[in-house]
Amino acid sequence: MSEKQIRQETSENDGFENKNSGLWTQNLTVGYDRIPLIRDVELHVHPGEILTLIGPNGSGKSTILKTITKQLSKIAGTIYVEGTPADKLKDSEISKQLSMVMTERLRTELMTGREVVASGRYPYTGKLGILSEEDWKKVDEAIELVNAKEVAEQDFRRISDGQRQRLMLARAICQDTQILVLDEPTSYLDMGFKLDILANIRRLAREKNIAIIMSLHELDLVSKISDTVACVKGDKIDRIGTPEEIFTGDYIQKLYGVDEMSFDPVTGQVFLHVEKKAPEVFVIGGGGSGIAVYQKLQRKQIPFAAGILQENDVEFAAARALGSEVVSEKAFSSIGMDKVEKAKQLIDSCHSCICAVDEFGPQNEACLNLKEYAQEKGKLMYSV
Repeated sequence: MSEKQIRQETSENDGFENKNSGLWTQNLTVGYDRIPLIRDVELHVHPGEILTLIGPNGSGKSTILKTITKQLSKIAGTIYVEGTPADKLKDSEISKQLSMVMTERLRTELMTGREVVASGRYPYTGKLGILSEEDWKKVDEAIELVNAKEVAEQDFRRISDGQRQRLMLARAICQDTQILVLDEPTSYLDMGFKLDILANIRRLAREKNIAIIMSLHELDLVSKISDTVACVKGDKIDRIGTPEEIFTGDYIQKLYGVDEMSFDPVTGQVFLHVEKKAPEVFVIGGGGSGIAVYQKLQRKQIPFAAGILQENDVEFAAARALGSEVVSEKAFSSIGMDKVEKAKQLIDSCHSCICAVDEFGPQNEACLNLKEYAQEKGKLMYSV
């Protein structure tokens, strides 16, 4: 039985008993001032898994998350937290089962990073908010987990956005809940911080068996971290599936309203729109060797043609998006002489030819042929 069939069968048999773990929404309608924005939100994130919401700005991702965390009142439907409707739980009970990191910045006065993290233990303390030795142990473990020990004793207001984001995640971790809600957890972070935070989130789900629901804008990262992806579009959840099901064909381009060639769902690459003009340069590439050349030519606004690329080549999407013309062959097929002749004709019409390939083997012998042809014509270059 395939993975898809298993998930379909599970979905068909999902009765109330499956609402006893993780987070579940049923017939949920969310919005502002009792005006519906998104209707019939049906989401379920299991323990140990990550569900990621994606969609254009303003589509309602944050609205869904704020409703789940009771920062906004729901308009209709039910939210189940570990099997119990959230309406039947007191805020103090929910805070022991669900923690969150939202985009709004926490305002603090004279608090160190460690003290901010420690506030995640307040649901377990008495009215005086005095933490036990065990509480402080959980605080320090959470800080160490997100690699924030170096700023733990500094004024929370005076550290960087990325460091604050780490500490806010530590605060949610030490709250010791089975459900974690994250609204754009990589906001304000540089690439190093983003990768580290997402690695921690992935580890939390797996090692602590936490159900995590979050929103993300970085589509290349969504496909790497998520078990399930929910796409928010218009007034509904338009599609739910695995990353492999969502990031295929031209669905993502349609979801975000961009040209089909502006995004490569396989690699997550984004390409700027290029006006197609008669090529002035022919690029011999393949295996990723030509991508940097394509990008440099685009920045210089020099139209180019590329080839000969098989359609499963890692750089085919970039060449097709940025180039005026691409000479290509079907995936896993031998390059035909007709394609070689077409490429030579393009070299003839261009003022120069750039060879980005360093080594030639049996699989790219046709490109070696093109290199030798360009050299005979006095058009061969090795850089832009």
